[in-house]
Amino acid sequence: MKDIYNVGLIGFGTIGAGVVETFNRNLNLMEQKVGAKIKLKRIVDLDIETDRGVAVDKSVLSTDINDILEDPEIDIVIELIGGYEPAKTFILKAMNHGKHVVTANKALLAKHWEEILKTANDNNVRICFEASVGGGIPLLEPLNERLAANHIKSIYGIINGTANYILTKMTEEGLDFDEVLKEAQEKGYAEQDPTFDIEGHDTAQKLIILTILGFGTYVKQDKFHVEGISKIKQEDIEFIKNELEYSIKLLAIARIEDGKLEVRVHPTLISSNHLLASVNGVFNGVYLVGDIVGPVMLYGPGAGMMPTASAVVGDCLDIMENMERPNIYGPKDTEVKEIKDIEDICSKYYLRLTVLDKPGVLHAISGILSKYDISLESVNQRRKNEGKEVPIFMVTHGALEKNIKNAVKEIDDLDLVKEDTLFIRVLEE
Repeated sequence: MKDIYNVGLIGFGTIGAGVVETFNRNLNLMEQKVGAKIKLKRIVDLDIETDRGVAVDKSVLSTDINDILEDPEIDIVIELIGGYEPAKTFILKAMNHGKHVVTANKALLAKHWEEILKTANDNNVRICFEASVGGGIPLLEPLNERLAANHIKSIYGIINGTANYILTKMTEEGLDFDEVLKEAQEKGYAEQDPTFDIEGHDTAQKLIILTILGFGTYVKQDKFHVEGISKIKQEDIEFIKNELEYSIKLLAIARIEDGKLEVRVHPTLISSNHLLASVNGVFNGVYLVGDIVGPVMLYGPGAGMMPTASAVVGDCLDIMENMERPNIYGPKDTEVKEIKDIEDICSKYYLRLTVLDKPGVLHAISGILSKYDISLESVNQRRKNEGKEVPIFMVTHGALEKNIKNAVKEIDDLDLVKEDTLFIRVLEE
């Protein structure tokens, strides 16, 4: 145990300002927790002139990264600049100088996990990243430590607030996708270029981290299916909500059976009775199933200045109390024998087809589905409009993904089908 712990902060943006505010507000509480003095010794950012709305001693501000990386007194480096570079260079250099690292950088961890972990272990320092998934939700430490007596069987996560906000507003207010997206951008819930969030890439990066901790296996993003929410229309939302009593969520899924690990991100129909169906707005929720504990639900604010800062500072305190703890993430002896291709999964499916309202359409479509061993649970044509385009909604019984894809491709080649068919997988545990 040291008498004082010195911390260096790289990145004085929104989350960095939250970290400073946490130090300002709760330093005494933090020092009582670790039984030592704690000092935020240096803050480095390219811009040290802009007012961040938090009190800070200007003497700790610097634009020189080496004021942190090469200061032998700094024990812990917090990296909050995001992205791949120069964040990766800074983190590796910090660890090579014997400094522990705390980061919220899910993109960097997802892409360079093996190198970062190896560098930390080679230098006997800790790498902590609670804030990288789920913002302020205590999620990774419980999964990695408190559930360590379990074989994790499945992980289901709503872990992108932007996508969840859009789907929630579409469901609750009957608004179209583009309208809600514009509102989300105006409120700061979505970036001006929202692709990363709405097409599932942010969720995928977080799922990679969850998969490491839950199953002891690092799966790169190009090895699993990632699909976003931009094709979902209000007519899908209404039918699924009113007729099926389901919700649509952008879901991260990792689950194992007989050594085969499924890893995937896509819109998913969830029964209104499921706990995840109640995760709305910008909130996040992760539903875990362990072989001993059974189901566990973790819920809370998935982003934001102060919730994320809470997780970042919590990691710092954990390092101060456990500097000698080795970096053990996930089970050492993984049960995973192979990554299951999404083509080989079996699921129920919701389909929305846009067809000309003419005799013989359903017969032709049903024939193709039957050809690929796909049976129907329900069929609904919402309105008749002779000779015009109309939607048909279908729900299948369990079917192989590759059969669904082949059938949809053949259906979409029919002259009577006027738009690409949308299909959405249904969550069944």
